[in-house]
Amino acid sequence: MAERKLTPRGGFDKALAERAPRFGVELGGDARGRLGDYFELVAAWNPRLHLVAPCPPAEFAARHVLESLTALPFIPEGASLLDVGSGAGLPAIPCLVARQDLKAALVEASQKKSIFLREALSRLGLSERARVVAERFEKVEPPAADCLTCRAIERFTEILPTLVKWSSQVPTLLLFGGESLRERLEIEGLSFETVRVPESERRFLFVVRRA
Repeated sequence: MAERKLTPRGGFDKALAERAPRFGVELGGDARGRLGDYFELVAAWNPRLHLVAPCPPAEFAARHVLESLTALPFIPEGASLLDVGSGAGLPAIPCLVARQDLKAALVEASQKKSIFLREALSRLGLSERARVVAERFEKVEPPAADCLTCRAIERFTEILPTLVKWSSQVPTLLLFGGESLRERLEIEGLSFETVRVPESERRFLFVVRRA
């Protein structure tokens, strides 16, 4: 008997379940279900908004969702997140789905992507714990937060000094990137911990803790 072909959502869910342990992530059935809803939302909006580079469902599960969740061990209980350049809502939305104790402000300069983010928060039942700030981060007063997250902002290495200065009151920065971001952090004289993203040779989570 031929094996039944998985739907895109089925492929996403299978990859999420199989690969989560490699990322040190535990997900209950409810969280996996809502992350499946999130995957379908991104897939539906992506052709119009280019939220993420097109990729197979299994790659979306690992490269976007599970990578985002590698930040969780560095986020204290009950923390408020400040997600800058949120785009598709990564890493904030997967973190909010996986951890009921978190709150977040998602800062996104694109008005169209901000509409997507509000829709996603509403559909996933996250609107009471998260809000969208539809503006360039430099143009707003930084919301109070315990952790700043940033994953795919444009010209990341160029804007890093501005971002660091802007968020001077945020004690922990959780920044995803590659070697160029590491070099920039060193140039800025910041002390940081480097965490290699599982299943990747070139992606890291840089954990910057400030007194």
